[in-house]
Amino acid sequence: MNAWLDAFVPCFGLLALGALLKRSLLPDDRVWAGMEKLVFWVLLPSLIVAALAEVDLATLPLGPMAASIWGALAIGALISVALARAMGQGPAAMTSVLQGGIRFNNLIGFAIGGAIFGAEGLALAAVATGLIVPFVQVVVVLAFAIGLAPAGAARVRPLGVLRQVAKNPLLIACVAGFAIAALGGLPPGVKPMLGSLGRASVALGLLCVGAALSLSSFTDRLPVQAATGVLKLLVMPVITLGFALALGLDGLPALFAVLFMALPTAATSYVMARAMGGDAPLIAAITTTQHMAALVTLPLWLMLLGR
Repeated sequence: MNAWLDAFVPCFGLLALGALLKRSLLPDDRVWAGMEKLVFWVLLPSLIVAALAEVDLATLPLGPMAASIWGALAIGALISVALARAMGQGPAAMTSVLQGGIRFNNLIGFAIGGAIFGAEGLALAAVATGLIVPFVQVVVVLAFAIGLAPAGAARVRPLGVLRQVAKNPLLIACVAGFAIAALGGLPPGVKPMLGSLGRASVALGLLCVGAALSLSSFTDRLPVQAATGVLKLLVMPVITLGFALALGLDGLPALFAVLFMALPTAATSYVMARAMGGDAPLIAAITTTQHMAALVTLPLWLMLLGR
């Protein structure tokens, strides 16, 4: 019981503290924007590199884990688009439903995985991140480019999409981490430095996520929020578990594949929607309600998977 409390109380407590700090001590948006950049470009990539560098690639069931995650993401993307259309949502809202259906808050995954499973949990969390990020980035960027393109606009350029995805620091960190692992790991001195930076990413990142949540958008299109939340927090992990069982994936790799697909959507979904012309108010509402619901669904998933 103490292990569960040690995992979930700090994780969701930091989210609540971030929301409180944003409304009291640190109301300036520029402060949080600076911290978000630090986490996204430096701290979280350091955590991923440090964790992946310790992975024994020869013993990792990378193929079944990738197939389980990618298969679930492909089905989830199709369901998200169909769901938005069935509920009468336009192209902008469709991109928000898509982000709410397949994106994930990896900081919560790292926090819970590291607290319960230690270094092995952090390594598998980094592997899951490395498998999810490129797929999700390609799908979401394509959805914005195709769904929100003006009539008569030039067709989507694959090289442009790939170039945008390749600039993602999390993807770069995943590639670097796998390469370092294949070469035998990090050199002395560098490993503890990246480890220190990585540990800072979880606390600061969760504070930033909490600060980004907004109760003011809570009532915006509740049926769409509810349907997207059911898809992300319940249906997606069920699909992933089905793939894992069919492919013979078990143990901690299966647990982390399902766990990361059960995480609420990324808080940066709002930033992306605002920057690319999506439905920012809807994704803000989806993000808030999913994080609140995850207080219940994530412990349940971990209990089920643990058995």
